[in-house]
Amino acid sequence: MRVYVPLTLSGLAEAHRTGELGTGPLVAYAVTPALREWCQSDDMEELEYAALSRAALASLRLLAADAGATRRRVVVAADVSDGAVSADPDRGPGPAALGEVRLAGALRLAKAASVHVDSADAEADVAAAAGALAAADGGDDDARSVVDGAEDHELLWYATQEIPGLVGPGH
Repeated sequence: MRVYVPLTLSGLAEAHRTGELGTGPLVAYAVTPALREWCQSDDMEELEYAALSRAALASLRLLAADAGATRRRVVVAADVSDGAVSADPDRGPGPAALGEVRLAGALRLAKAASVHVDSADAEADVAAAAGALAAADGGDDDARSVVDGAEDHELLWYATQEIPGLVGPGH
């Protein structure tokens, strides 16, 4: 199963240093029955894009919680066994939980298939979106438009061999 793990650039640097994405349990996003139903599609490419987009929003939430983080969303795509993934029993069926899954343990960076990161051109919009996220969650339409501005930027695809260049020297 392909999962999409939301991170920040500093989180990616730490994963590069340790060889693992976190210590677990990890929040990730995948094509789940609820996401499939929400998308009303059987097109796997479309469904995986929806899961990636959900992870990008979760990465934005990580940025909103860390004022010092570089304002670029980061998502690591990895292939794991179906048994390594479970739904979070504490999450309800609401839209915020669509596609969300849990990985019980750490995920080896070697399992990563690709990395998806905002371009430098997106940083201003991502910074604005991170600042507007709480208001958007509260129903503010203007703030929602600001968040949508970040979502308009496509994440760029990188091979895992490119991670050292993404996180910079010394990581």
